[in-house]
Amino acid sequence: MLNQALFDPKVARFIKENQNKDIPALILKGSPFEEITVQELAVQIKGLKVAKKKFPEFYGTEGIIYPPKLNLEQTSSEVTARYKASLVDGRKAIDLTGGMGIDSYFLSKRFEELTYCEINEELAGIASHNFEVLKANNITVKPKNGLEILKETSEKFDWLYADPARRDEHGGKVFKLEDCEPNIPANLGMIFQHTENVMIKTSPILDISAGITELKNVKEIHIVAIGNEVKELLWMLQKDFKDEPAIKTVNFEKNGVQEFSGVKTVDIEKPIFGDPEVYLYEPNAAIMKSGMYNRLAIQTDTKKLNPNSHLYTSKALKSFPGRSFEIIDIKQYKDSDIKRYFKGKNANVTTRNFPESVEQIRKKFKIKDGGEDYIFFTTNPDEQKIVIVCKKV
Repeated sequence: MLNQALFDPKVARFIKENQNKDIPALILKGSPFEEITVQELAVQIKGLKVAKKKFPEFYGTEGIIYPPKLNLEQTSSEVTARYKASLVDGRKAIDLTGGMGIDSYFLSKRFEELTYCEINEELAGIASHNFEVLKANNITVKPKNGLEILKETSEKFDWLYADPARRDEHGGKVFKLEDCEPNIPANLGMIFQHTENVMIKTSPILDISAGITELKNVKEIHIVAIGNEVKELLWMLQKDFKDEPAIKTVNFEKNGVQEFSGVKTVDIEKPIFGDPEVYLYEPNAAIMKSGMYNRLAIQTDTKKLNPNSHLYTSKALKSFPGRSFEIIDIKQYKDSDIKRYFKGKNANVTTRNFPESVEQIRKKFKIKDGGEDYIFFTTNPDEQKIVIVCKKV
């Protein structure tokens, strides 16, 4: 049961004032509040620390209550929540798996009414309090299983959102959608009686082809990365949609957003293959997840080094969704002087379609980590092992 004493403004001030203190030291001092344990205060301080980076709007709002660490880990970041919200709009929406409420809160800005469902009553209580603090007055909180709420209502929604829990009853991770809770694939028929548009968030490791097979009616797949790390897959379903789904990738970097889109089956088109020229390009993680390697070469007007290397090159500098490098030197891997060339060198090492690992290469050639040089061990169009030395553009 959620401790209502945590809602006291004096407690919120204490948590904010002590957010940078050593938590074990604070625990040793004990709680200054009679009705609140020091462990409860520690949960809030830890939550505030996470919020500062992960959801700054919540962090900047006094009086927000945070759930335990596991719930925070499973919660969308503000960046991805805002992105989801940019994809939908309408009059009414429902979130079947509200959790801490980050997604519900940002989605609610795009609708006149939003229904938040959450089977965990304590988590629903935290979300309800936070919505009130954030003045999100168009959200109705229902502390109950979202699928049961759907079954009991005749309401229609413009959009339905769900983030199925990826843990089984023993706490172990699961990856097939049918093993998640709620089981969306098994209930799609009932879901489409209440809406024509569904957005599902899944683990980034879910196989795209498997997801399309499980879900049906997939209109779009959004692969969302932050800082070149894929955080989540978004599946946009439309009732009775039968065509090939579009795939959209987005990578949020400090200096901007990299976007790329296409249709996966179009990737059977053949790109031009060629040896390294003046510039080298490495796709971001969202594109690597998409598998649209050939489409990328065609749309960016670059050449691929090898069908399996997934590195790209051009004579003139191109706008490319990933990292761009200027090539300084190219060596055949069998060159007799290669050990002498790299010995004691500081460099960032990457392998693509290469038989040895980064660790093996560092040990073999005594290459230290770091520095401004980037070295790619890869394979050219003639299946020869090559080494490309670059500087970041």
